[in-house]
Amino acid sequence: MLTYPRLGNDAEHLSVESFGWTLRIVLLGPPGAGKGTQAIRLAGRFGVPHVATGEIFREHLRRGSPLGRMVERYMDLGELVPDDLVIDIVSERLLEPDCRHGFVLDGFPRSVPQALALTRSLEELGAPLDAAVSLEVEEDELFGRLAGRGRADDTAQTIRTRLRVFANSNGPMLRYYQQRGLLVRVDGVGDLDLITERLVARLEGRLAHLPAGHRPEVVPLEPTGGR
Repeated sequence: MLTYPRLGNDAEHLSVESFGWTLRIVLLGPPGAGKGTQAIRLAGRFGVPHVATGEIFREHLRRGSPLGRMVERYMDLGELVPDDLVIDIVSERLLEPDCRHGFVLDGFPRSVPQALALTRSLEELGAPLDAAVSLEVEEDELFGRLAGRGRADDTAQTIRTRLRVFANSNGPMLRYYQQRGLLVRVDGVGDLDLITERLVARLEGRLAHLPAGHRPEVVPLEPTGGR
């Protein structure tokens, strides 16, 4: 049984009032939906950091931090990294100063237990999510995108398996966020700029109830085109 250090309680000095305006969202979507690209774009438009869990893990491994060493031990044993260790690593990142006004979280959560853990962690900070945004793309479209990448491991069978595994875990998670009134579904098919504008419009709609001084300023889009 592996054990690891718990994070200290840094929540006591934080409150909703201390954040001013905020935009705290998770961006969800299947493989091939372009989630990473749109997460980066949204972060830039709203002036908040793009928090990618893969990058957080790599940074902990590179630094050889205590949490990073624990991740490495599980990986060396061929075991999945436990949810509570993952949430500790994510929570530590969300306590950093650049997340004071919010974040776009990309790559986490991936399951209902992880979503529950994230909810508890953020509520302890008095900084709950504003939205869980789901990029919606039909399976046939996803299959075409993934098959077109030309990766050696992207056979028809492996692509279908990846999409099926994702759907099995994503469906319950979307229902969880729907029940909490946080789910925002956005069509993920079309021109990159058009998808970005759809996302921004839906998020601005959720923030419309806030006083003007408490809404994030949206940076105008620099058109790039493409899909």
